[in-house]
Amino acid sequence: MSIAIAIETPLQDDVRALVAQLNAWTLERTPREFTHHLTVEQMAEPAVTLFVARDAEGSVLGMGALKRHDGAVGEVKRMFVRETAQGRGVGGAILAQIEALARTEGLTRLVLETGSNFEAARRVYERSAFRPSEPVLDYAPSPWTSFYAKDLAA
Repeated sequence: MSIAIAIETPLQDDVRALVAQLNAWTLERTPREFTHHLTVEQMAEPAVTLFVARDAEGSVLGMGALKRHDGAVGEVKRMFVRETAQGRGVGGAILAQIEALARTEGLTRLVLETGSNFEAARRVYERSAFRPSEPVLDYAPSPWTSFYAKDLAA
């Protein structure tokens, strides 16, 4: 499968549809009070860069975003790969693009919050050398939450 990953605006109909699919998927697995969704409008803010993966026909396969925080910290947000594209390295490829941009911008640490029951997502992060961590940023710990971090300073 040929894929292309590029920085895109989230304010496109097909990306909006993917965000809606991610939100529905998350809410099937996590109580609403333990979700931390960014809207597409928040994803379009200057502190956020969205990467979108598309197949050779231009169909959206997945996405992931880098959100910048004070202290040279970047946060991985809105990682999602359509079920039909899972298991093909799309998530890892998007994550690699996020990390490359973070390094280029001089960020020293990447962090993320994900569902404790999102096994596939946790495998993608762990394969990319993210390690379980204490709670990050202002996220409260819960039974529904897992935290990961990766030091980029080395």
